Amino acid sequence: MAVILLSTLAILLLSPWIIPYALHTLSRILGSHIRSKTLSRRETLFDFTKSDLQIQGLPLPISEDGDWEKIEGCAVGSAPNGDKPDKEWKGVIGFFHPFCNAGGGGERVLWAAIRACQRRWPEAVCVVYTGDHDTAKEQIIKRVQDRFNITLHPPTLHFLYLSTRHYVLSSTYPHFTLLGQSLGSLILSLDAFTLLVPDIFIDTMGYSFALWLSKLLFPNVPTAAYVHYPTISMDMLQSLDASDDETKGKGLNAGAGVGWRGKAKKMYWHIFAWLYSHTGSTIDVVMTNSSWTQSHIRSLWGPKRSPSSHAIEVVFPPVAVEELETAIPVSAESEKDRLPHLLYIAQFRPEKNHTLIIQSFSRLLHSLPQSPSSPSSPSPSSIPSPSTIPSPSTTASTRPKLILIGSVRDDDDKKRVYKLRLLVHSLGIKEDVEFICDAKWPVVLEHLGRSSVGVNGMWNEHFGIGVVEYEASGLISVVNDSGGPRGDIVVMVEGGRTGFHASTEEEYADAFREALDLSVEEKVAMRLRARKSARRFTEEVFAGKWISHMETLVSLQMKLSPPLLPPG
Repeated sequence: MAVILLSTLAILLLSPWIIPYALHTLSRILGSHIRSKTLSRRETLFDFTKSDLQIQGLPLPISEDGDWEKIEGCAVGSAPNGDKPDKEWKGVIGFFHPFCNAGGGGERVLWAAIRACQRRWPEAVCVVYTGDHDTAKEQIIKRVQDRFNITLHPPTLHFLYLSTRHYVLSSTYPHFTLLGQSLGSLILSLDAFTLLVPDIFIDTMGYSFALWLSKLLFPNVPTAAYVHYPTISMDMLQSLDASDDETKGKGLNAGAGVGWRGKAKKMYWHIFAWLYSHTGSTIDVVMTNSSWTQSHIRSLWGPKRSPSSHAIEVVFPPVAVEELETAIPVSAESEKDRLPHLLYIAQFRPEKNHTLIIQSFSRLLHSLPQSPSSPSSPSPSSIPSPSTIPSPSTTASTRPKLILIGSVRDDDDKKRVYKLRLLVHSLGIKEDVEFICDAKWPVVLEHLGRSSVGVNGMWNEHFGIGVVEYEASGLISVVNDSGGPRGDIVVMVEGGRTGFHASTEEEYADAFREALDLSVEEKVAMRLRARKSARRFTEEVFAGKWISHMETLVSLQMKLSPPLLPPG
């Protein structure tokens, strides 16, 4: 009896160490089993790559367009001991991006990152794990070219199609959506690993739980995260307690922390924040797209990260600044070609807050003097009469127009666009608002060159690639007074403004009016300052910083485990 009691006591005392050890041992065994099962697919991918290279010619030259040397020069060596990883590295870089064909700013980052990797390591294989199983490789590459003007090298790029993407859709979880999607990403990432275990695993969509699982199963596979937006942030937690006057424009859950349901929600969010912090702390290399995102990720992931971990650094997303500067002139002469159009480039998602922009634009229009040719309809009660707002100098003959350009991903987005059209009709401004869905790059470029004002309506926008495109095109930006657009993009340059900040309908309408009322000289000066501001976000700068971090990952991978070489 005494032996049994002593054995039981010993097990209880040792359980804090035995259970984690057993978990890690089992996970390593499972990881080894998964890796062995995917070796044949790995060999097949290298065979396909070798065959395609023989058919299409030599690999993509490192200095394909003559400016790779400049990019390489921008990359500050961050490899261990200052070593530069071998350019002949031939491993597999896995990009976890289940919605790679969405056509948004996050996808631009993905494709620019892959292009940079292809130039730096011409014989490495880039694999994208995606749920876009109804789209062929050639179609995706063509869409990337049409939408972003980014040319990819097909032989060293492959797509592995996931069958469990529905587990990360918000519609799958009517309740506990954040936790459901994060746990769903574990299923989705396991789906990815059973297809192929890469040498380096990179998440470019925000699934930190997937990176945690990778580190648990494959400790010798370096992981990286490019964080566009924290899944949860202190701002979100604080917004639950927002008052009625503060809720507008502060997110979908603003003011929801009241009553017993609100307290339960706060407790749930705090628990999730703890889990999110734990998963994020295990990632080897962390990049954020803005100083705003960096601040939140540092507060959430930083305290749990090892003191020897790589610093969480900002890598601004790539924007086609050079192309826009070349294509669109900014001068007093070119000002004659611009129309009083307000341009909003954003995916048709709820958080982009198209409703706020439409209502603000309606407020502006109903303050304008009406002409017989102008659409006549009763002003909504929420919109003040012209007598309460000073009329801008813009005449009816140069009536402003709002142009909404964005991608439509699914049926929910289609329904959202339909509701926005109904809103425009109810406000009596149907003829003054234009919807352009899934526009190709030449169409976007045309509107960037002809419009006068660029608009952003999202609260706490993580960065705002569209806003940088506005600045590079010489548009005067009117952005939400929060997040990346306020902190990183629309800032003072040479002592002058590059645009305007706003939060409410009134502030947006006033900012629209002020931007349109500027003299030609003031407009040109502000456009030139905005363009100068945009040069901090070029594709060249992004590629240099991305490769710097990739060199860290490649060096770490070679140190932990030399890559499995392709056959032959």
